[in-house]
Amino acid sequence: MNTIEAIFEQMNEVICDPGLIVKKYKEETRKKVIGCFPVYCPEEIIHAAGMLPVGIWGGQTDLELAKQYFPAFACSIMQSCLEYGLKGTYNDLSAVIIPGMCDTLICMGQNWKVGVPQVEYIALVHPQNRKIQAGINYLKSEYAHVKKKLEEIGGSEISNEAINNSIEVYNAHRKTMREFVEVAANYPNVITPLKRNTVIRSGYFMEKGKHTALVKELMAEIVKKPVEKWNGKKVLLSGILADSKELLSIFEENNMAVIADDLAQETRQFRYDVPQGKDALDRLARHWSIFEGCSLSYDPEKKRGGIMVDEIKKKGIDGVVFCMMKFCDPEEYDYPLVKKEIEDAGVPTLYLEIDQQMENNEQARTRIQTFAEMLSL
Repeated sequence: MNTIEAIFEQMNEVICDPGLIVKKYKEETRKKVIGCFPVYCPEEIIHAAGMLPVGIWGGQTDLELAKQYFPAFACSIMQSCLEYGLKGTYNDLSAVIIPGMCDTLICMGQNWKVGVPQVEYIALVHPQNRKIQAGINYLKSEYAHVKKKLEEIGGSEISNEAINNSIEVYNAHRKTMREFVEVAANYPNVITPLKRNTVIRSGYFMEKGKHTALVKELMAEIVKKPVEKWNGKKVLLSGILADSKELLSIFEENNMAVIADDLAQETRQFRYDVPQGKDALDRLARHWSIFEGCSLSYDPEKKRGGIMVDEIKKKGIDGVVFCMMKFCDPEEYDYPLVKKEIEDAGVPTLYLEIDQQMENNEQARTRIQTFAEMLSL
C-alpha cells in the first residue's frame, strides 16, 4: 500500500468507527470529549480546555426512540443524532454543545435535556444581527457561558492565552483544508468524490493539529504526481451535507468529479479564518460576523449565489447539485434564489433530496445518470 492509500485508509477508519476512536482517545489521554452538534461550534474553546471536540452529524440508523420526541417532519440529521443519544451511543461524551441555529436544533436542546440527561447539554445561541456590535457582544457572552460550563466539567480555568493558541491551531487547519480542496480540484483522478469527503470528515474525529499534519502529508504526496486531464464532468455540491458513501460513489460511476462544494459540513467550516486580536472570545464572536454564503447566517444582501457563481467560473464547473436535506427549512428558503442566480449564469442544476434514513439510492442514481448525460450534450 502506497503512502496516499495508507493515509486514506487511516482517515476512513476514523470515520467508520468514531466511537472506537473516542474510547481509545480517552483511555490513552485520560481527557474528556465534547460533542459538537451542527453547524458551527466554538471548538477552539474545547481545544483550549484540553478536551477533544468531535462532530455529531447523525448517520444511517433505524429510528425508534427519536419518534417519541420529534415529529416526522424533523430533519433526519437531528432524528439520527437524538436516536443515537437515546440508545447510549454518546455516553462516552462529557457534554454536547447544541447551537440553536434552526427550529429543529432549538427543539433538540430541550429534547436532549429530557431524553439524554447523562450527557450534559450546553446551550449556545448565535445572533442573527451578527454584524452589529451588539450582536458581537451578545455572541461573546454566549461563548463566555460555554467557557464557564467547560471549566466546570474540566475542573480548571481556561485562559485567554490558551484560547488564542487554540485559535492559531484551528486557523492553521482552516488554511490547510482550503489548500486541500484546491489540490483536490486539480487531481480528480486521484481524489474521488468519496475520498474528498473522507479527508474533510475525518477532521471531526481527530485532534486538529494531527489532522492538519496528515492532510499536509497527503497533499505533499499527491502533488508529486503529474496533473492528469479530467475527461469527465465537474460538479459543485451545495447543501448541509453529502456524506453518503453510496451517493458519492454514484457520482464517480458516472464520471463526475466533485471539484468544489458549498456544504455546511465541508467548505463552509473553513472558508474564513478567525480574525486577529488579543481578546480570544471577541475574536471568535467576530468570526461569526464575517461569515458569508450560509443559509444559517442572516444575509440580507443574498451573497451566497454570487459566491457560488464565482467559484463555478474559477474552476470551470459544469453543473451544480443541490443536496437538499429533507425538511431543512433554511436551505429550502435559500434554494429558489440561489438556483436562479446559478442558472442565470448559464450553469445547469440538479435537485437531490437527502435523507440519512434512505436505504435505496436508485432514484438518486437515475437522476445523477440523467444529469451526467445532460451535461454531455
